[in-house]
Amino acid sequence: MSETNQTAGSRQRTVTGRVVSSGMDKTASVAVERLVKHPVYGKFIRRTTKILAHDEQNEAKVGDTVEIAECRPLSKRKSWRIVNFVERA
Repeated sequence: MSETNQTAGSRQRTVTGRVVSSGMDKTASVAVERLVKHPVYGKFIRRTTKILAHDEQNEAKVGDTVEIAECRPLSKRKSWRIVNFVERA
């Protein structure tokens, strides 16, 4: 569910995740899933990271799949912004 893209010479990362909360003003909480291999058993486990992303027009709704990109720090915990809506809920 998450892809990391890096262009040559640029440090801007983009990942895809699902909006889990949008009750804040101009902010959405996005859950990004990744697969991690268990160190002993080798089984792949899903791990989820919640990222606060900037949503300028307050368009994001719970359940939307969005693409977010890293940007300069906008607040204490917010340094990502919503770039694209992949799928609407």
